[in-house]
Amino acid sequence: MAEMAPMFRPALTHAAIGDEAAARLEPLAEGHVLHALSSEGTEDAEARLAGIADGTVHAVRRYAPGHWFVVGSSRLDPAVVREKDAALGPNLILSDQSCGRVRLAVSGTGSRELLAKGSAVDFSARAFPLGSSAATLFNHIGVHVTRTGDDRFEMIVLRSFARSLWEELALLSGRAP
Repeated sequence: MAEMAPMFRPALTHAAIGDEAAARLEPLAEGHVLHALSSEGTEDAEARLAGIADGTVHAVRRYAPGHWFVVGSSRLDPAVVREKDAALGPNLILSDQSCGRVRLAVSGTGSRELLAKGSAVDFSARAFPLGSSAATLFNHIGVHVTRTGDDRFEMIVLRSFARSLWEELALLSGRAP
């Protein structure tokens, strides 16, 4: 039987749109998104997750109690994911979500206003400080949002909803696709 090699197709083939003076949408490299689950205390788990992350600021993102995403811009070989998982010990495990989740960035002085149009989260600097994350809905689409800069947010969405999320953000920013 002939082997079939998987073919990688990006979920978002769009170029970045908008500008930093208002709001800019940018598809991010489909690197890695690892879902980490823990049955132990948060402090120790986050420290161990930071140890397997690629060193990028805000690479470890809280998702829910005992759950985190570990993200990065480079694709990881399955053997590397297994090594990272083994390094974490028995009470913390990884599930590779890289093929099933997509990251995109919303940045610029109007980024908070744009995100507020579709979510009930308060994205003000006081309520949502740098490094904060929230699992929420953007209109009808489930997303995970992390503040990664003064006026920069990254969103993680299920791959099958990536295009719909992009189109909604573009429409709300006045840049209909």
